Amino acid sequence: MTAILNHIADQTPSGPAMRSDASSSPAGVKTILRLEGAAAFAAAIALYAHAGFSWPLFAILLLAPDLAMLPYLIGPRAGAAAYNLVHTYALPLPLALAGFWFASPIVAALGLIWIAHIGMDRMLGYGLKYASGFADTHLGRIGRN
Repeated sequence: MTAILNHIADQTPSGPAMRSDASSSPAGVKTILRLEGAAAFAAAIALYAHAGFSWPLFAILLLAPDLAMLPYLIGPRAGAAAYNLVHTYALPLPLALAGFWFASPIVAALGLIWIAHIGMDRMLGYGLKYASGFADTHLGRIGRN
């Protein structure tokens, strides 16, 4: 998994996905990806509420996945790889499902909080990172151009 994410992070944005105008991905695609993130965010919150999990725990841990930005202190390649590993649904979705399947409320809650975080990020326009820098994402460049 890490090798795949490293390969993706090493890809330099180019072509239609990285234009020089204000938006680096076509408006329709960016909107769809943001709506998809909003749907994941809403679904995770709905499941969390339905299961009756702790809201203080939710509030405390919602931003915890962003600790994966710390490897940016080492460099953009390490930062992008760590950030992307933690900001993909490939880990929290099976975690949440396993929590429900094995009747482990804490595991299910952690998975749903993690999914909510990723969905919130996507909804707000924060995408997976390229190794060229923190601001270069699959949803376009973030920050000032």
